Amino acid sequence: MLKEYSLKDKSAIVTGAGHGLGKAIILAFAESGADVVAVARTASEIEETAAEVRKMGRKAVAIPTDVTKEAQVEDMAKRAVGEFGKIDILVNNVGWAYLKPLLPTPGMRTPDPNEKAPTRISLEEWYRHIDINLTSVFLCCRAVGPHMLAAKKGKIINITSGEGIKATPYMLPYSSAKAGVAMFSRCLALEWGRYGINVNAIAPGLYRTPLMETAMDDKQVDRVVSGLPIRRLGDPREVALAAVYLASDASNFVTGHVLPVDGGGTAR
Repeated sequence: MLKEYSLKDKSAIVTGAGHGLGKAIILAFAESGADVVAVARTASEIEETAAEVRKMGRKAVAIPTDVTKEAQVEDMAKRAVGEFGKIDILVNNVGWAYLKPLLPTPGMRTPDPNEKAPTRISLEEWYRHIDINLTSVFLCCRAVGPHMLAAKKGKIINITSGEGIKATPYMLPYSSAKAGVAMFSRCLALEWGRYGINVNAIAPGLYRTPLMETAMDDKQVDRVVSGLPIRRLGDPREVALAAVYLASDASNFVTGHVLPVDGGGTAR
């Protein structure tokens, strides 16, 4: 391995680390030499992830956290620093979505395979999308930021989405929140770049994850895949490898960038 790609002896926080992209990222970080903090609401899932990391010979701690709650996020950051003495890398990966129209329109079929008839987006559903996908990024960056600023170095990677770049019907709250994550990343890159902190985002495409399986049925997945230049679903490890690059010294001159890893989905 080129030394610039190594994460040896660095410490990383990854949210949404119990499954899917978050778990793939945290395992790739450990494989590259990092010690990790696995964060999610479900304790059993992140304990399992942490156990897998320890088998690889790296240190790992699981901290159950609702990343939409300010006090819990602040406590998580303090515990992470207490465990490793520093935070070199933060990956904000938590996400949630499902298909729904702003309002049902005449003659439309429900885009949600779990609903018999289309219904409008409720205010509660709107806030849930914003809180999980965007507010969580704000809270985690604000909690971890003081430690990185004091150290005058750090790598922040925010997971946005191709849906935050390219408009998609019936995903208005999710796409709006993920577009916010992309802009948040660019703005923060401008604020913290002079202090040695790189802030970037990854925009994944379609992957076989629990989030995708909740939001889409097989017909919808096939329709999306048929429109990709690379005619297949992505592998979570492909996003994880991009995260390793952005977390490593190899990307020290990269900041304020949104990197699509989507099989060409946003290229059109």
